[in-house]
Amino acid sequence: MAAMPSGDDAPGTAADPSRLFHAGNRALQDRFDGRRVADALEARRRASAFAPEHAALIAAAPFFFLATAAEGAVDCSFKGGPPGFVRVTGPAELEWPDYDGNSMHLSLGNILLSPAIGMLFIAFDGKSLRLRLRGRASLVEDAARLAAIPGARRLVRVAVTDIFPNCPRYIPDLAGGAPSAYLPRPDGSSQAPEWKGRDYIRDRLPRDDPHRE
Repeated sequence: MAAMPSGDDAPGTAADPSRLFHAGNRALQDRFDGRRVADALEARRRASAFAPEHAALIAAAPFFFLATAAEGAVDCSFKGGPPGFVRVTGPAELEWPDYDGNSMHLSLGNILLSPAIGMLFIAFDGKSLRLRLRGRASLVEDAARLAAIPGARRLVRVAVTDIFPNCPRYIPDLAGGAPSAYLPRPDGSSQAPEWKGRDYIRDRLPRDDPHRE
């Protein structure tokens, strides 16, 4: 494997201005000739504030997936509620109610010790939408606000740092019962996704990319 980048190549430095990638990401990008694509995608797709389409996907979502970690305890959790239960409350801020659960507080306990979280919103309805968020979460216990949200025990507020709508090609259409059209065929080939043909990507594809022209 390629050598890990030195401390001078840490994210956000003059040596590597990336806000999205750390040394581990960079090591694999360099090993598999993917840094050009990664840099182009970060430059074109990463955002630090919600666009209208991001806010619309969040507002319509009846669920999302939440990733937290603290002291070696890594957790991925499903969070569900009525559409609109996750509310965009600022240009790069959102919150959702925590409902009655099993009293283990795996996700919230992680947040108390380590507020960095990841969120994943997916539409499984054939619209091919996927939105990844990173941010820092905090717990809010405001009696007046909680009283206005049926079933809310507390609120989780997130200051979002990275907004990244990325490739949805392997997402199945669960509503229509159809698998993704981009799954590998029996011979190993696959349909090329639209994004690989974009003018800022197609000439940057890795040397061994199956859809490289």
